[in-house]
Amino acid sequence: MGSDTEVEKKKAPTALAPIAKPLAGKKLCKRTLKLVRRASEAKCLKRGVKEVVKSIRRGNKGLCVIAGNISPIDVITHVPILCEEANIPYIYVPSKEDLATAGTTKRPTCCVLVMTKPAKGEINEEVKEKLKSDYDHIVAEVAEVTSSMF
Repeated sequence: MGSDTEVEKKKAPTALAPIAKPLAGKKLCKRTLKLVRRASEAKCLKRGVKEVVKSIRRGNKGLCVIAGNISPIDVITHVPILCEEANIPYIYVPSKEDLATAGTTKRPTCCVLVMTKPAKGEINEEVKEKLKSDYDHIVAEVAEVTSSMF
């Protein structure tokens, strides 16, 4: 047999959770992950269920991005409900690994909250404007996907 370097390992298709709705399409998923990356660079990102839930309960607003391939599903079932109660838009992406990569961490992440202003300090006005415009564009698309779902 060949070594790991000779044989390319293919990603096994991951099973999506049955509650992963609204699920982002390929184009929206790519744009959403790009927004997550920008927010991470600008320190406007909360990673993980614990941090996201804490931020939502404290009244922080933003866009919640949830991974669709979480197992066990019970870990994130309460997050969409919290988002709906707080009027925070949310969207599912297919892979927790891709979500972690976009959020600049190596550890797979269940969910992230993209905020428009940083938790601490200030960010450059140019970066802030770009982040805000991308954020508004993605939120509009998420609203469109969500409204077509119901």
